[in-house]
Amino acid sequence: MREALIVWGGWSGHEPEECAAVIKGILEEDGFKVRLEASTAVFADPAIHNLSLVVPIVTMSKIEKEEIKNLAAAIESGVGIAGYHGGAGDSFRDCVDYQFIIGGQWVAHPGNIIDYRVNITRPDDPVMQGITDFPYTSEQYYMHVDPSNEVLATTTFTGDHASWIDGVVMPVVWKRKYGKGRVFYSSLGHQAKEFDVPEMRAIFRRGASWAAR
Repeated sequence: MREALIVWGGWSGHEPEECAAVIKGILEEDGFKVRLEASTAVFADPAIHNLSLVVPIVTMSKIEKEEIKNLAAAIESGVGIAGYHGGAGDSFRDCVDYQFIIGGQWVAHPGNIIDYRVNITRPDDPVMQGITDFPYTSEQYYMHVDPSNEVLATTTFTGDHASWIDGVVMPVVWKRKYGKGRVFYSSLGHQAKEFDVPEMRAIFRRGASWAAR
């Protein structure tokens, strides 16, 4: 049986505990044995090297040196990691080692909660199978991203809220490798209710399953 660890915490506005419960349910439906933890201290545990998947849900906050060192080593050795929105893309702002794993870092969401469109760039990828471009209402994440990411979906900024980024095409969903480990990220999912959007939920479910060894 594949085993997954969900670690939640950080800024409460992203409803980390509620989202952890939602993701636990998704993973259990897919046959995972799931453990929940509310502290990053678990990242320092050598036992995480035996996991199939780690799901971080920790916006901002801090990660200790021994925690990131062990987490990075676990992923490099083959443990998968799947994250979303600020729970993974705006975690541990002063830890570049973590950002190197995820492949991006949030820097802005002009206009805050707005209507925008998600464009599927790799409809041939199993994560995106059967999903077409769709409207979305949330924070439209502007991110600094790693050029080695394999981008599966993007969004285009209009410039209505920051004129200088008019027309910028920004990755929304990507996958990548970190050593032997698979990394999946989606910027969708500001709060738990967004998992009710069928496309968002399917993308995360498939991405997590792909990442897990």
